[in-house]
Amino acid sequence: MNTQTSPSPQFYLTAPAPCPYLPGEMERKVFTHLVGPRATEMNDLLTQGGFRRSQNIAYRPACEACRACISVRILVDEFEPGRSFKRVAATNKDVVSTVFPAQPSTEQFSLFRTYLDHRHQEGGMSDMSALDYAIMVEDTHVQTRVIEYRLRAPGDGLGGQPRGELIAVALSDLMSDGLSMVYSFFNPALVKRSLGTMMVLDHVNRAKALGLPHVYLGYWVRGSHKMDYKTRFLPQEQLTNQGWERYIPAPEATESPNA
Repeated sequence: MNTQTSPSPQFYLTAPAPCPYLPGEMERKVFTHLVGPRATEMNDLLTQGGFRRSQNIAYRPACEACRACISVRILVDEFEPGRSFKRVAATNKDVVSTVFPAQPSTEQFSLFRTYLDHRHQEGGMSDMSALDYAIMVEDTHVQTRVIEYRLRAPGDGLGGQPRGELIAVALSDLMSDGLSMVYSFFNPALVKRSLGTMMVLDHVNRAKALGLPHVYLGYWVRGSHKMDYKTRFLPQEQLTNQGWERYIPAPEATESPNA
């Protein structure tokens, strides 16, 4: 396969494979390589067009008979946390977040393996090695950062890096119009902390501080219960055939802190 850079990206189509989100469905993806001096620009344009990044690949679903995967982004300037989100923030007020370059560590990988073994035992990432994890983090030609979340330890804030227990990690891309949450994982034993929600809220705060209008959450998969949490972060836009449109939730929809 030719991966040389060219003025315009070259797109490829994967073979059909079982869908990891909807039983009985088959998925296909269209993808291109994000390499070379235009990688950051292309990542911005493709993400705004519904693509997601994985290492140096940008992809989006191209399934023949299903349109359940919908790109979602939070409208940062209008976002106001409700009661349940405020409870999550209060529960995690002892958590310190720090931004690092896209470099892996053995501590991150240990937490990553714990997360996979408890949450995704049968997923496509279930057998990832330390080398696989390192490639996932480092193989990027765009502005990618690792955000570590640690419990506050005595002496934190007095200089130097936080030293408390690592409980969550987010791999994020800095884009011209927002932050894109590429992948995140956390200590699955700390259920009451709702660490997935905490990381999304942190990204909203970070985007707001940077003056960026969006936080990209990836795909909401209609019909997949484990993806429903993404529609709780309102207001948000979803990508349709007519472009990005404001999502109007069902009347019974409420915030869920369990992401």
